[in-house]
Amino acid sequence: MKLNKIHHVAIICANYKASKHFYVELLGLKILGETYRAERNSYKLDLQVGEDYQIELFSFPNPPARPSYPEASGLRHLAFEVDDIHTTVNELQSMGISVEPIRLDVHTDKKFTFFNDPDGLPLELYEK
Repeated sequence: MKLNKIHHVAIICANYKASKHFYVELLGLKILGETYRAERNSYKLDLQVGEDYQIELFSFPNPPARPSYPEASGLRHLAFEVDDIHTTVNELQSMGISVEPIRLDVHTDKKFTFFNDPDGLPLELYEK
């Protein structure tokens, strides 16, 4: 078996309108497709991240809350590579998004930090 790459990451949001605004308007991800599934009362929004990756943003009525933060089983966080972490942090903060202090990965000597999406999902910025 050979796995080529990660195709997409799926995220379930509690407030579709708020999450769509966050990922599209604030983070600047491109919409590839948007589907309303009436039988599930659910939206599916396909978002492009760079050239090779996608986020599938789902809405469902009354999804359960994340069990604990940040060490729940399952997805721990989603990391985005950026060219200049200081510039990106300044852009997020100028939009009112709270960002943790920038840290240094002692194994790679790369800078990284975290911020949250509207549902509290931890998102990481990792400098190239």
